[in-house]
Amino acid sequence: MKNWKDNIFFVLIEPREPGNVGASARAIKNMGFKRLCLVNPAPLTDEAKWFAHNAEDVLENAGIYSSLSEAIADKSLVVAVARRTGKRRGMIYPLEQGVPQLHKIACDNKVALLFGREDRGLYNEEVNECGMLLTIPSSREHPSLNLSHAIIVVAYELSRAEYREVHEREKERKQKTRKREYRVTYDELTSLYERMTGALILLDYIPRGDRNLHKHIMQNLKHLIGRVGLTDWELKMLHGICTQIERKLGEK
Repeated sequence: MKNWKDNIFFVLIEPREPGNVGASARAIKNMGFKRLCLVNPAPLTDEAKWFAHNAEDVLENAGIYSSLSEAIADKSLVVAVARRTGKRRGMIYPLEQGVPQLHKIACDNKVALLFGREDRGLYNEEVNECGMLLTIPSSREHPSLNLSHAIIVVAYELSRAEYREVHEREKERKQKTRKREYRVTYDELTSLYERMTGALILLDYIPRGDRNLHKHIMQNLKHLIGRVGLTDWELKMLHGICTQIERKLGEK
């Protein structure tokens, strides 16, 4: 059976310091994880290998991507790890509360954890692609964590989640086999959002040309669906609803 930790992907957005990338690889491996993804990273010099310290395999096998969308295309849940929060940033959880949900979903689905730039963190448009945001409680006087420190804190909490659920899993094992519910990928959801936009326009729910309202409504729909994802059956059902709307109103 595949280890659930193989479904956790630590995605670093435009890391500038090779040492930070190496230290992050070490932190990931310390807690039993191995999936590292780098989006437009600075060149990985020997400094990255020095800081990796016995985690060179994680560093060497890291996925390198030119865009965030490419890095998360096959992930079913995308989660931002950020200090700053806002009204339009979806569901926000303190790390300890959010981790049990991630662990449960990661048993059957790929989960991307997004970490921002050393100096600027994650941009709003990147956070808007996430269904959930995790915050790490820290001192008000000095709240910003080093990249690798933030990663090891999250990785540690995820590892603890496995031990906390041992008793629960044992009870499930004695009962009937748990029904698996696989979530569809980011790419599949993107095509659904496009069809939903057209359907809402046909229903006059989004006035034609009102780009601000359109953007606001679709962003909230993304947050709603992104919190838990969709099963394949649910995706087909929503596509079917869009098809009926298009047939009934598209001809008028």
